[in-house]
Amino acid sequence: MIEYYETLLPEEQEDLTEVVKALYRQTFLLEQKFDRRLGRMVYQQDYRICSRHLEFLKRYFAISGIELKENAHMGLIYIQGENLMGEKLPKLATIYILILKLLYDEQMASASASSHIVTTLGAINGKAGDFGILRTMPSPTEMKRTISLLKKCQIVEPLDIIEELDEHMRLVIYPCINAVVSGDNVSELLNTFSEEEYSGKEPALQSNFENMSE
Repeated sequence: MIEYYETLLPEEQEDLTEVVKALYRQTFLLEQKFDRRLGRMVYQQDYRICSRHLEFLKRYFAISGIELKENAHMGLIYIQGENLMGEKLPKLATIYILILKLLYDEQMASASASSHIVTTLGAINGKAGDFGILRTMPSPTEMKRTISLLKKCQIVEPLDIIEELDEHMRLVIYPCINAVVSGDNVSELLNTFSEEEYSGKEPALQSNFENMSE
């Protein structure tokens, strides 16, 4: 394994270091992300680097008991292991993630040919209202903060300017939503999810890859 690394050019070694840092930081890499300036999905360099050195990186992570996998259909490379810690998110972000997963699954089930799905902020809040999770509409400031956080986590990509937020704001849902929450019990969880039962901050962004199709 060391021999392989030492045969690489210094630039390639630096690229691998950055890829490893990214995987530890966010547990997954996306093959494509939406570039609002270009108005289209753009292939990501870190994904290409990781894919090029996949077998080496698998052996590298295995030393720490971490498994590195690639889901080419979803355009994801991800790590999983018992020692990985998920990020804690605020209540509204947790609610939005559950709703995003539900919307993603619904649209994918309608024979969508794309691995990414577009929805609107109004659809998210409306679906949350249907489940009785949001008893009052979140403030614009709270929604902006939540969308910005989910963008930072690479779960969504706003197609419109966040500062001009309204119910028509379009959001790309990235396939990594499957890496964040399992789809098997989302509806059941939403049906039992209430503001009284959910207070403060709880573990929300826990990587869960068990139900991803290979």
